[in-house]
Amino acid sequence: MTIATSAVHREKIEAEGLKFHAVRPDIEIDNRELLEYVMDARRGSERVVRYLAEQVGETYEDTLPAVQCADAVVTHPITFASVIAAQKFRLPWISTVLAPISLLSAHDPPVPPQAPWLHALRHLGSRFMKWFWDLGRRDTLRWVEPVVNLRKELGLGQGEHPLFEGSHSPSLVLALFSRYLAAPQPDWPPNTVVTGFPFYDRGSLTPETQRFLDAGPPPVIFTLGSSAVNTAGAFYVESLSAVNRIGCRAVFLTGTHPQGLPEKLPENVCTINYAPHCAIFPRAAAIVHQGGMGTTAQAMRSGRPELIVPFGHDQFDNAARVRRCGAAIVLSRSRYGSQVDGALRRLLQKQSYTDGAEELSRKLTSENGILTAADAIERQTL
Repeated sequence: MTIATSAVHREKIEAEGLKFHAVRPDIEIDNRELLEYVMDARRGSERVVRYLAEQVGETYEDTLPAVQCADAVVTHPITFASVIAAQKFRLPWISTVLAPISLLSAHDPPVPPQAPWLHALRHLGSRFMKWFWDLGRRDTLRWVEPVVNLRKELGLGQGEHPLFEGSHSPSLVLALFSRYLAAPQPDWPPNTVVTGFPFYDRGSLTPETQRFLDAGPPPVIFTLGSSAVNTAGAFYVESLSAVNRIGCRAVFLTGTHPQGLPEKLPENVCTINYAPHCAIFPRAAAIVHQGGMGTTAQAMRSGRPELIVPFGHDQFDNAARVRRCGAAIVLSRSRYGSQVDGALRRLLQKQSYTDGAEELSRKLTSENGILTAADAIERQTL
């Protein structure tokens, strides 16, 4: 098995005993300027897609050596070059989606970051939503023009929209999330398998973190995942002010940046660059996070109530879905500083949020995302 992706992931992949193959663009996950640019709530998704589409020629060139010796190709929703390579060499192709928004159902309409207000129009029904999504398909075709041009140069024709139908394999689509986050819909690709979350559990808590957790009642954990943490703005400063007013214990997962926090913190507050979510989330009283799919999955499994503050991309839709499960409160970034106190108090004091979170966690125990996905791939490629 070979993982072909940006060079920044080499060490982690090779540590698992897997082969690694580097492809451009080599994205730096600590590039704060770039992350600020692509985490913009309204235009961030467009910027990511346009950036990757503009690099598709280089990415295709780098991908070819890995694909030419492959038995099958498994793609991400925006690995445009890998889809083209699989089709060019007529290899078995399996596509994946990491979040429900990538399936863009008219029957279960997602919350797009560009227009979160659209969620209020769900009551207009699937025919209206299909019309709206069709408008979006035509508009976003401009974003992926270089991908369409490369397809034509290689003799593959224009094909279907690279962001929508063209990103889904006609043979097998792996929906790598829980059916309790999104149930299968009539307009999903017909060969979709909802696997459950493929949890990646590695690492343990440091002795210092363990001692803090053991020294008092469960804390509120504040984290912004792996991307938004580099574009946090005032999130951690506002969170500390709320913690001081409420008087709860707290753990801040801050990444490698100081985040504007003072050097000396109260005894009831602990700051850590990183802790594995699988180890620390179950020790929380509540979890405050940005709604990224990996963070959301671990929070759902932990059985702890959530306060979700979406920054961009799929996070608005993920947050809305957890809220509908009765396990979360959602706040916009613009209202976070003024409303976090009340939201946290409700989350910590209202039993219904704890009950909803625990029920969601119990449901997730019936799923095994890794095994289900592996079995589906094996059936498709044998």
